[in-house]
Amino acid sequence: MYELTGKIKVIFDTQTFPSGFTKREFVVTMEDKYPQDIKLTLMKDKTELIEPFDEGDDVTASFDLRGNEYKEKYYVDLNAWKIQKAEGSGSGSGSGSGSESASAADEEPDAEGDFPF
Repeated sequence: MYELTGKIKVIFDTQTFPSGFTKREFVVTMEDKYPQDIKLTLMKDKTELIEPFDEGDDVTASFDLRGNEYKEKYYVDLNAWKIQKAEGSGSGSGSGSGSESASAADEEPDAEGDFPF
C-alpha cells in the first residue's frame, strides 16, 4: 500500500470497454520542491470514489502498484482504492474531529471546578 497527498489537477471521464470493464483516471499534483503530476486509476466499482471531489481539492489517495508486460513493453499503473480529504485542508469532515473533541474537553471545566474524575 502506498499513499500520496496533493491537489487534484484533472479528473477524467469514466471509460467503459466492450467487456463491461470500467476505469476512471485522475491526476494529483504533489507539492514538493519539484511538483510532480501523478496519474492514478480507479477500476470497476471504485470509479465513483472521485465523485465527491473537484479539481483543486487537497486529497490523500491510497493506491497499489500494478505492473504488466505486453508485447515486450512494460507498463505500471497506480490503482487507487481510497481517496479522502487531506488532513489540514481547512473544512475537513472527519479528520478534524479528534482535535475538536480535545479543544471541547479543555473548555468543559467551569468556574466551580467540576471535573469528570
